[in-house]
Amino acid sequence: MMTCKRYTLSTCLSIRKVNFGRVIITVTLAVVLALTLLGCSAQPTQTSVAATTQTSEVATTQTSAAAATQTSTVTDKLNAIVVPTFPPDIPGYLEVDPDTGLHMTGTPTEVDFDNYRLKVSGSVNNELSLTYDELRLMPKVTATPILECPRTFVDTFTWSGVSLKAILEMAQVQDGATRVVMKGADGYSASINLEDALATKNFLAYEFEGATLPVLAGFPLRAVFPGEPGYRWVKWILEIVVE
Repeated sequence: MMTCKRYTLSTCLSIRKVNFGRVIITVTLAVVLALTLLGCSAQPTQTSVAATTQTSEVATTQTSAAAATQTSTVTDKLNAIVVPTFPPDIPGYLEVDPDTGLHMTGTPTEVDFDNYRLKVSGSVNNELSLTYDELRLMPKVTATPILECPRTFVDTFTWSGVSLKAILEMAQVQDGATRVVMKGADGYSASINLEDALATKNFLAYEFEGATLPVLAGFPLRAVFPGEPGYRWVKWILEIVVE
């Protein structure tokens, strides 16, 4: 401790005041420095949390918006349809339907559209049960082939639908399979060898002349096999069996 033996009383008091002031200033500076350091470490942490939360919220909002846009886009691809019904008068076998110009074949059948599924079964690794809209969401095929029943009639119109090859590829046909059988709701069925069935020209039509396939023409789905005889163009298809 400092003594005042060598100084006058007033000088000694002055020195003590100066030293005491230095102590106060030193302590004050230490406190300020500590508070400053605490402030620097705490504030960025809060900012980082806030920034992370804000980024997360933005990302979630963007993801939700993207999902909504994707759903909307898929929905927008499909036009609503009016399920066709039987006309007042049904032409007889091989007579011309005045509404479509097609020759009448098969037994007119009205399919339960609300519960409709196209089934693919048999020698496949992945059995399918496809809704009408799932079929319409697949790449669309359009063609104007000749429909001919040998020595009976020839019709030429435009059809649109989904590739038979694409459906069979989805089903993953097993090795050893040789043919494809199509079964109609009217009880009629026809087969075609697998190699021919996989030709890119073949498809299953759900539209006729740019509109929903009429019920007498095979709604909801009929085979269109360009170059094949008319008896293979099965109407009102319910199931495809790979054998």
